[in-house]
Amino acid sequence: MKPLALAVVSLAVTLTGCAFSDHATRPSTLGTPRSSDQLVALLDTPGPVTLETIASCDWEVDRSGLINLDAPAAKAARLEDGPEPIQVFFHVIRHPTKGVFLVDTGVEKALRDAPDQAALRGLAYSVMHVEKMRFHQPLGDFLAKEATPPSGVFLTHLHLDHVSGMPDVPNSTPLYAGPGETHGHSLTNLVVEPNIDRALAGKDALNEWPYAGDAAGRFAGVVDVFGDGSVWALSVPGHTEGSTAYLVRTTTGPVLLTGDASHTRWGWEHDVEPGTFSGDKPRSAQSLAALRAFVAQHPHVEVRLGHQR
Repeated sequence: MKPLALAVVSLAVTLTGCAFSDHATRPSTLGTPRSSDQLVALLDTPGPVTLETIASCDWEVDRSGLINLDAPAAKAARLEDGPEPIQVFFHVIRHPTKGVFLVDTGVEKALRDAPDQAALRGLAYSVMHVEKMRFHQPLGDFLAKEATPPSGVFLTHLHLDHVSGMPDVPNSTPLYAGPGETHGHSLTNLVVEPNIDRALAGKDALNEWPYAGDAAGRFAGVVDVFGDGSVWALSVPGHTEGSTAYLVRTTTGPVLLTGDASHTRWGWEHDVEPGTFSGDKPRSAQSLAALRAFVAQHPHVEVRLGHQR
């Protein structure tokens, strides 16, 4: 390549950043596109699965990343930037016939026990202030107590605090995420991409949910994951391109896992989307509004947020 062409390519990379990950993707054969009307028709009937939410660690990050401080409600409340206490969760779905599935992955066991060997290291380790994490149950600790490996991992998105536990997941475990999730470009990805790729190293291709639009217009897309109406993937783009929430019909009632469509209790209660951590704040606001409208219409749905109880 000639020097001028090389300079142009280098400048383009510098200006646009790189993708979340170079990990391979493919269309998922699991999941059937549906209308949200079909989901609503089942909401009042308890489902067949159980759901456990586990705090992998306590942490704190900048409030400006979690909440859009420029939103009118945030300004009216005089919210200021500063450290916000959060937790890093993973969720465990137990289906009576399909097996055990994880939603997100918490943190890797090595991040606590051998940080120099963890997928998350180097500059990203410093930038994310991992030293502020107070570990409770890394994913490896949880999986060591399970009789069988997980049957799959459903990701809300590919940010490091949602995939950092992935090295503890067996390489044979299928992974699922929203379409286009690996493709979002950002300058910050120059730092985080190597860490995400290390977390996914050795894993099979990411299976992308087959969203086809929601005929009822509530969400950008709706997928009946197992075809039995027990677990639903909801397309909620904005925080990332492929951001996905999950509606789980448990034996005790429906539970909505928002992922980072809403990080915090304050953001959810005041209808304020995430801040600088989101790739597209206007779309993020639309997705949050869609989730809040859904719960307002069905107040018996329990809401579990991305990073706060």
